[in-house]
Amino acid sequence: MQEMDGYPGVTDGDSTKHQERHYYLLSELQTLVKELPCSFQQRLSYSTLGDLALALIDGTVYEIVQGLLDIQHLTEKNLYNQRQKLNGEHQALKQDLVRKHKDAVQSCKSHNLVLLKSNQQVELESLEIRVREEQRTMDKKIVAEMDQKVIDQQNTLEKAGVPGFFSTTNPQELTMQMNLLELILKLQQKESQSGLL
Repeated sequence: MQEMDGYPGVTDGDSTKHQERHYYLLSELQTLVKELPCSFQQRLSYSTLGDLALALIDGTVYEIVQGLLDIQHLTEKNLYNQRQKLNGEHQALKQDLVRKHKDAVQSCKSHNLVLLKSNQQVELESLEIRVREEQRTMDKKIVAEMDQKVIDQQNTLEKAGVPGFFSTTNPQELTMQMNLLELILKLQQKESQSGLL
């Protein structure tokens, strides 16, 4: 048995199955593409779909995409929990301050009440500024981490030979990559349901 050119490890006996699988995947991709917006259908040439079908033949890309999604979901959950924890800490700080202020007002002599309330207002505003700054910092951290996940995903899929994937921040290219991912996930789901995977 001799190896087929361009397909290491694929012998003559496997080439027919390989070709049938390629045609099947290409046909399925062509059907799924019809569900995408017209502007993206036009950008996905027959050649690109053929290259994508080739990349999907052995199922490795499905595993890579699933792994990337799992990492993304864990990251999102972790970041969400961090944000919730920060919100909880802020709520506790505000409640403590309100309680402290209430106690101070009750034990304050009436002639000092105006000054006390003025100082308390300044203290409350200071806490609110701190809370906003900490939340803004956390939100920037979340955005930066999610942006890095996107770059990691792009690089991983590019290295795996999935057409259309490369490091970019261009919104049109990002939308195209999301559409390609959607195609891959729909095809994976269809193959899983029909027992082909």
